[in-house]
Amino acid sequence: MNIDELKKVRRDLHRIPEIGFQEYKTQKYLLEFLSKLPQTHLQIETWKTGIFVRVEGTKGEKTIGYRADIDGLPIKEDTDLPFLSQHIGQMHACGHDFHMTIALALVQKLVFDRPDNHVLIIFQPAEEGPGGALPMLQSDTMKKWWPDVIFAMHIAPELPVGTVSSKEGLLFANTSELFVDWKGKGGHAAYPHQTKDMIVAASSFVVELQQIVSRMIDPLDSAVISIGKITGGFVQNVIAENARLEGTIRTLSADTMDSIKDKIEKLVQAMEIRFDCVGSIDYGSNYYQVWNNGEYINQFEQQMNQANIVYKQADQAMTGEDFGYMVKEIPGFMFWLGVDSPYGLHHAKINPNEDALIVGLKAAERMIRYINV
Repeated sequence: MNIDELKKVRRDLHRIPEIGFQEYKTQKYLLEFLSKLPQTHLQIETWKTGIFVRVEGTKGEKTIGYRADIDGLPIKEDTDLPFLSQHIGQMHACGHDFHMTIALALVQKLVFDRPDNHVLIIFQPAEEGPGGALPMLQSDTMKKWWPDVIFAMHIAPELPVGTVSSKEGLLFANTSELFVDWKGKGGHAAYPHQTKDMIVAASSFVVELQQIVSRMIDPLDSAVISIGKITGGFVQNVIAENARLEGTIRTLSADTMDSIKDKIEKLVQAMEIRFDCVGSIDYGSNYYQVWNNGEYINQFEQQMNQANIVYKQADQAMTGEDFGYMVKEIPGFMFWLGVDSPYGLHHAKINPNEDALIVGLKAAERMIRYINV
């Protein structure tokens, strides 16, 4: 595909964002594109709303995996683009329309000019939640076509077009959602002694929660606990019987994640005694850290230099990516693709520079053809 064809595909996909495991139109679009390619050396299998695409190599000694996520976010788009989202309240605000476009173009190139090794392209649903990487990794199709190495890319709004970035070791953090529900006893605001006030219980819990990181975790071992939403009660003069907290936990160590969860559970138990109430915890989606293999990162940097693509050393980040489950089991890496947008990831106004599509395609194809497995 040339740049105009890449832009058309990206804009088609941008119009139809769908949240995790509801990517029905997206899957249909991807399958229709793939069906128009020569099928002689192409194998396609669906998995829920995702797709596995295998291109047979000319020698077939190894299998190289490449993952592209396909879901959108529950965000109302706030751009004036002529191809803005047709699904109100949903948007490709994390660049997955870019990821899919590059992956489709990659398949097209590989079926017409086959590589030495087999290639497994994975169109993965539900990266934004509840998480599609782990169950896809455990699927029969994945086990049948298990890759020897796997890699993926993610757009980076802060980097200029023509630039990629990555690093050896930890790139993305361990992350977990956090939901805590409190149940007490409601009543009239004039008689607080006859109630068990869950607004007070929830507020006290939030304050105590902050001491886990500041006083119980090694300052050199980074961790974050953030509560982004509190709900409780329904009117100003009635003491709330229920309250709910919604937040996130992020750590640079898997062991620290386990330690924090243990401390949160003990804190909930303490609050139950203190406020004579019942607390319950749900961790929602949990994502394992993205740990980049040093050998392949070195190869990636060398290949980018040879391709005249600027390579920059990345910093580790507290963001989460369920691709971490894949590189936990298969050696590989993830890299950032510069798209030069004034608005960041998950912003309703993000508009990546489409010239980056050619750069991303060139970077991915070069690794597939020249990686030493």
